[in-house]
Amino acid sequence: MKNFLISGLLLILATASAYAGGYRVAAQGQRALAMGHAGVGVVNSAETAFFNPSGLVYLEDKFTVSAGITGVFSNVKWQNTSTGQFAETQQDPGTPFYFHAAYKVTEWMSLGLSVSTPFGSSVEWEQDWAGSHLVNDIELAAIFIQPLVSLKLSEHFSIGGGPIFVTGNVNFNRNANRTLTDEQGNRSNITIDDSGVTNTGWSASFMFTPVEELRIGFNYRSEILLNAEGGEATFANFPNSTLTPQNGTTAFDATLPLPAELTMGFAYQPNENWLFAFDYQRAFWDVYNSLDIDFADPNVPTSINPRNYKNASTYRFGAQYKATDNLMLRVGYYFDESPVQEGFFAPETPRNDGNGYTAGLSFQVSEKFAIDASFLYLRFKEVDASYDSYVENGQSVPFRGTYKSNALLPGIGVTYKL
Repeated sequence: MKNFLISGLLLILATASAYAGGYRVAAQGQRALAMGHAGVGVVNSAETAFFNPSGLVYLEDKFTVSAGITGVFSNVKWQNTSTGQFAETQQDPGTPFYFHAAYKVTEWMSLGLSVSTPFGSSVEWEQDWAGSHLVNDIELAAIFIQPLVSLKLSEHFSIGGGPIFVTGNVNFNRNANRTLTDEQGNRSNITIDDSGVTNTGWSASFMFTPVEELRIGFNYRSEILLNAEGGEATFANFPNSTLTPQNGTTAFDATLPLPAELTMGFAYQPNENWLFAFDYQRAFWDVYNSLDIDFADPNVPTSINPRNYKNASTYRFGAQYKATDNLMLRVGYYFDESPVQEGFFAPETPRNDGNGYTAGLSFQVSEKFAIDASFLYLRFKEVDASYDSYVENGQSVPFRGTYKSNALLPGIGVTYKL
């Protein structure tokens, strides 16, 4: 039973980390999102603070702010084609947000601030479904706060970046195993909860403008390790037995990695009406190959949970068209590779390779104020896959099924400048 308890806790914490990165939320700016979330070479608002800080110095206005919120309406369906078992997620929408600001100090230096939620979402399955021993529900959020500086070194070249402060929280629940209940027949379950998990990282970027029509961008965000110290694990509905955990709480420590990201690309504006953009992003998931857990109980040894994620790429394409003096139209597409390898497809991160189709607009209400809107339809490739690392009573118990998933992300934001 002790080994079972350890493996259960390991799976829960692996869930938190995988969901933070394995489900990357692309919603850090409505203008960029409408163009396939391509922005490393684009300079059109304070959104540049997130996508490429070195571009802030090219903003023409003294002070610029971009802020917005996006609704994430996701749906996942699972079916075991051999048994006919079926389940579907049911959850409230996620609401990632962003706030970016830029201030032009001189013609060669700008300062900025970026606050956003690039990692975080939620999954809630039906109660006591076939995979409840792996996950019932999870909620995760990670907020990035970054002060920035952007310097123009020459007419054609600029650099930028700054430190990143991250704070996060996670709440996760799963049943203890496939059958265990208390004396009243209630399913035994474990809840993991921790908040205020913090650490720091950094970013660095440059922008090269060889000709007026073309901007080439590069942005790197470092790996960040969220250290959960003194988190709380709660055991509920366990039977009164010396062979099972006692109902109540215990503490744990763990390190949850958020991978480094490298983005490079360009924006090409052949004339006043058209703008085209392309981004290539590489997420360095190979940092997430195992998870070590230290328990407060000295009788429970440190355990290691292998995840074996692989590096993954995202390809983003976007276009912008100036329809009138007050109206900008945008469309885009991106292809997002999954970092999950065969045998590690778990229902708490029910995603495969994804195709994102985007559109949006900006309406200039006045000289200083604009409304930005975007819409993303994200469809993940249907996959028949398994999670092979769950162990019960010393035996590996693979969990397999066919997953179909998609998400709708409508977003609204504003841009203000002085």
